[in-house]
Formats: sequence, structure tokens, C-alpha cells
Amino acid sequence: MTRIVCAGITTLDYIYQLDALPAAPVKYRSRHMTLSGGGLAGNAATACARLGARVSLISRLGDDPPAAAMRDELVADGIDCALVRTCPGHRSPVSAVMVDPAGERMVVSYSDPDMPAATDWIPDDLGRRADAIYAETRWIEAAFTVLPQARAAGIPSVLDADRRPTRPEIVGLASHVGFSETALRDLTGIDDLPAALAHAARDAANVLLVTDGPRGAWYMEDGKARHVPAFAVAAVDTLGAGDTWHGALAVALAEGQPLASAVRFANGAAALKCTAFGGRKGMPGRDRLEAFLRGA
Repeated sequence: MTRIVCAGITTLDYIYQLDALPAAPVKYRSRHMTLSGGGLAGNAATACARLGARVSLISRLGDDPPAAAMRDELVADGIDCALVRTCPGHRSPVSAVMVDPAGERMVVSYSDPDMPAATDWIPDDLGRRADAIYAETRWIEAAFTVLPQARAAGIPSVLDADRRPTRPEIVGLASHVGFSETALRDLTGIDDLPAALAHAARDAANVLLVTDGPRGAWYMEDGKARHVPAFAVAAVDTLGAGDTWHGALAVALAEGQPLASAVRFANGAAALKCTAFGGRKGMPGRDRLEAFLRGA
């Protein structure tokens, strides 16, 4: 079984389905509401687990009711939470998420500003425990701790750069860096995504990619920006689609899939995630994803 280590944040999301996203400071009535685990690393770990990987999550939670709910949900998906640390006296990350009928969302999040960032408790043998390592920039100290371990072990690593990193040197530590379109444009100052990707990759020794929502994804190969189109689906909820994409990419790379196939695999997983309301609820299992890809 493919082994993945994911490091970063996990949150508890209160998700509300609205007729339209808020545009004024008045009361809004939700058509539907659900509670779901979220956060970049928590979602990526869940995506990996549902696609058949054995997953270990490295994260931090407070000692509060949201932490218990998040941990229970992760364990139910088969994720090893031995390295999810409880930080006494601190509050777990939570978010209020509003989703419109087209699946677009608005997020208000809270993270304890005093949550300990130290990583001296993270094991230094992750390269022997994993076939790939995932990290993100919301807990950047963890990314700086785990990504060098992947490099030393000669295994793939995926960095989810969903926003411009506060320490740009982190980009060079992962074998594969997946930018959001916003993060890549902020980093390069270039609006055209293929041009921005090519600019960012000028001196890069690793593989750079960028997600482009319903238009698919781009990746650099042999000095050229190559496009893999998205799959057409009726989107209900895009929350966590990018996290699903990065988790699926990590699984595909750990399995040794060629890059173009790995991106297509990730595009398919992200597309299916968008077909159900409720954050993680749409994340596909392996059989569903493979059937979808065969029929596409």
C-alpha cells in the first residue's frame, strides 16, 4: 500500500448552502448546513486515504470540542493521527464557509495566533515511513521540517502553495510545487498562467504546476508549459477541490505515474469532489475515480 505523510493544518468547517453569497451586512438564511473537517493538510490526507493510501497526518489542534470532532473524522477515514498534537490552552482552527448554487464559496476562518509553531517533536525518519510527503504553507515551519526529509530519501514531495509563501525559499525544497492561480500571479506579477509558470520555472530544478479551476491545470516539462484540461461536471461545492487535487497528485507520484497521467488523475479527483455538497463528502474513492477516468 502506498504510504503518504501529510503535514499542515486541519480545521473544522461549518458549511452553509446559500441562494447567493453575502453582499450586504444583513441576515441570510441557509438552505442546508453541514459540519465537516477541512484545512489544506487535513483535506489532502483524507483525499489520499480515500484513494487507497496509508496516511499519517502531522498537525496541531487545541484541547477543545472541535479538536475531538476533527480527530474522530480523520480516524474514521483510516488516517493515522499519532502525530496530530494536542496543544493545551489553545483553540483549534475553525471556519465558516458559505457556498452558492454554482459551488463557489466564501470562507471566514479562525486560527489561534498563539498556536505553537515549533516542530522539534516531528520525527526525523519520515523518509523511511513514506513513499511521498505532502506539505503546505499555512504551517510553514512544518514544511521546512518535512520536505528536506523527502529529498534526502529520494521520494516525491508535493508543496501546496495556495498563497504566496511568506518565505519563498520553501518553493525550492519540494520536488513538485502546485500553485493556485492567485499565488502564482502574486509571485510573478504575470497574469497569463503559462507565461507566469514558465517565468517561475526559469531557474527551478523541481517541477512547478498551477491549478486553474474549471480550466484544468498546467505543468512545466522540458521547458514548456503543458495543459491538462479539467473534466466537465456539475459543480455543487468547490470547497476543498484544490486540497483534493494536491492529495491525489501525491498519491499518483508516489505510485510512479508519469507526470501527465498524475495531473489527469488529480484533475479527476478534484472534479468529482465538486459534485457533492459538504466539503470532504464529495472526495472520491479509488474505484469511483478510476471508473470516471475510464469513461471520460
